[in-house]
Amino acid sequence: MGIHSITMPDIGEGIAEVELVAWRVQLGDKVTEDQILVDVMTDKATVEIPSPVVGTVLALGGAVGQVLAVGAELIRLEVEGAGNLKGGKGVGPAKAAAPAVPTAAAAPPALHQKAALEKAPAPQAAPAAMNAARALRQAGDRPIASPAVRRRAWESGIDLQYVVGSGAAGRILQEDLDAYADTYAAGKAGPPSAASAAAGLRYTERLDETAVPVIGLRRKIAQKMQESKRRIPHFTYVEEIDVTELQALRVQLNTRWGAERGRLTLLPLLMRAVVLALREFPQINARFDDDAGVVTRYGAVHLGIATQTEAGLMVPVVRHAEARDLWGNAAELTRLAQAVRAGKAVREELSGSTITITSLGALGGIVSTPVINAPEVAIVGVNRIVERPMIRGGAVVARQMMNLSSSFDHRVVDGMHAAEFVQSLRGLLECPATLFVD
Repeated sequence: MGIHSITMPDIGEGIAEVELVAWRVQLGDKVTEDQILVDVMTDKATVEIPSPVVGTVLALGGAVGQVLAVGAELIRLEVEGAGNLKGGKGVGPAKAAAPAVPTAAAAPPALHQKAALEKAPAPQAAPAAMNAARALRQAGDRPIASPAVRRRAWESGIDLQYVVGSGAAGRILQEDLDAYADTYAAGKAGPPSAASAAAGLRYTERLDETAVPVIGLRRKIAQKMQESKRRIPHFTYVEEIDVTELQALRVQLNTRWGAERGRLTLLPLLMRAVVLALREFPQINARFDDDAGVVTRYGAVHLGIATQTEAGLMVPVVRHAEARDLWGNAAELTRLAQAVRAGKAVREELSGSTITITSLGALGGIVSTPVINAPEVAIVGVNRIVERPMIRGGAVVARQMMNLSSSFDHRVVDGMHAAEFVQSLRGLLECPATLFVD
């Protein structure tokens, strides 16, 4: 048997280091050729690293959240034959990754509920003492309970980590909460009624705390947002837009072409408006390298679309939006959104944008102050659409109104030009026929 050391490969594009975001194997696991060993993160894209050999995991090169340089030892395997480390020497022992949180033992049956709790230290007079006993589960081992049970436990101040479940697979039932309450109430003042026990638990202090490591995509987002706010003097401009006619056009297009070409949301129409408005304001379709002191203006419009995923905010890029029609932009937007939410977007799909659109949809609020996606110099924020009474021709009529909240890099974009750009967007969106005039 020999030892094979796998180092962090060079994945190109000048990447010098990566962050370990998820190990797919653990110590002692059997590994096959081409099996994925670990997920690592570059600037934004997650990359899977496969094994080139068959073997057994001896050591991992770091814990999740650790940053490794290209060429650093990633993992060490025991393999048939000589391996690539003579006598196990060469690069020094790899650091073992932090052990996984052990799975808690199966919970005892309900009839042992009181006995298990009575073994814990006696409760104190303070209400919070009922959660001071040793937890029945390890940290990170989530108790199994229905939403109704969780709600009652929350209202009663009960930490489910301390409650033994009598249901299938250790599920915590309502009667388990009753048993827990009776046990601690009895320890304080003899056998109380169910009502008095519930009343005594209602105002219990919560002592639980959860430490959440900021790693992976969340760390990248934090770093990028901090750097953007630190280096860029943001100027935010908000304008109200009447989108009644735009919405009517969208409905008509979907009625006529939806089944054949796909249904349109508001976003492809806004993308078209941005493309046209940028023709008048090329200084806004730009990227600013403030280290070199150079602003690069682009003829192509590569639109970043801020997209929320389970892992965090990502910005896939619709390339050459100026060369696509409404349905082309809509189709590409859908494809990219599905890719990032499935964790399959590649680096090229997450970089190179020249201006970004961000929207929280129905949660868009009235006004927002979006953070610029550096090194871009502008971001267009979409707020929610609200039907409001407006005065038109001396009469009060119902209109669909929406705010655009846009931020600009004040080092590159003057306030007057920012306002004129947004007013150009307003004119295009309020008279949507102009979206189709080149």
